[in-house]
Amino acid sequence: MIKIMVDSSSDYPVEELKEKGIDLVPISITIGDNSYIDGINLERNDFYRILMETREFPKTSQPSPQSFLEQFQEAKEKGDEIIYLALSSALSGTFQSARVAKEMVEYDKIHIIDTLTATYNIKLMADYACRLRAQGVKADEIVNIMEQMKSRVKVLAVPDTLEYLYRGGRLSRTAAVVGDIANIKPIITVTKEGHVSVIGKSLGRNKAILAIQKHLKEMKIDTDFPVYSIYSFGTGNLSLLEEKLAAEGFAITDRLQIGPTIGTHIGPEAFGIVFVTKDE
Repeated sequence: MIKIMVDSSSDYPVEELKEKGIDLVPISITIGDNSYIDGINLERNDFYRILMETREFPKTSQPSPQSFLEQFQEAKEKGDEIIYLALSSALSGTFQSARVAKEMVEYDKIHIIDTLTATYNIKLMADYACRLRAQGVKADEIVNIMEQMKSRVKVLAVPDTLEYLYRGGRLSRTAAVVGDIANIKPIITVTKEGHVSVIGKSLGRNKAILAIQKHLKEMKIDTDFPVYSIYSFGTGNLSLLEEKLAAEGFAITDRLQIGPTIGTHIGPEAFGIVFVTKDE
């Protein structure tokens, strides 16, 4: 049997993981003196409320090798194969923990993929891996397809405020304050190297939406895959984006809420889109 595995950064609802038979490795989030696990003892909206109410910057705790050992050992004993789609190694040590656990188990049929991305980008990949598995595609071939696909899965997001980029150390306090006063809206993405990065800045929400539309036209969406509109907390900005994209002929498959991994950096009222581009 081929088992597909993700971690909490994929933002899957727990019910959907169970429905699709996808294994989960939880990532804990610490805010002040309190520790949580996304989707287990912390609902998304509650996370954003806490984020807005506290000056503490949330910290994620990567799973230890021990977190993987039981599932890896069980796969070895049963002769199963595991394909683990890990959170970007540039954002977390989770990928490395899984590699250490694999070495401890000494089992070659554990395949660990550094997706170099996060959030619903990973969900898109995992859903496709499940589809390939159902079609009888062998594990090695699924891994090859995932490795080729990961650079094609894109996210474009717009924070409503620069406050959380400042808290996360990605902007100076001065830049954040001046930017908010000037109503600057950065366009955020995950780079091919797996980092969260600002790829553009717009004056105001409407120009930010126009910038997203421009990027989408240049990137050539692969319509064989879903297109997700995404939001953090509050859907007012997202509704406007969806309206503008619909007018341009872009079909949205589903509306999904961003979890803590990326949400920590972009804060409430953020909005964006996740999609797959065509092969170059």
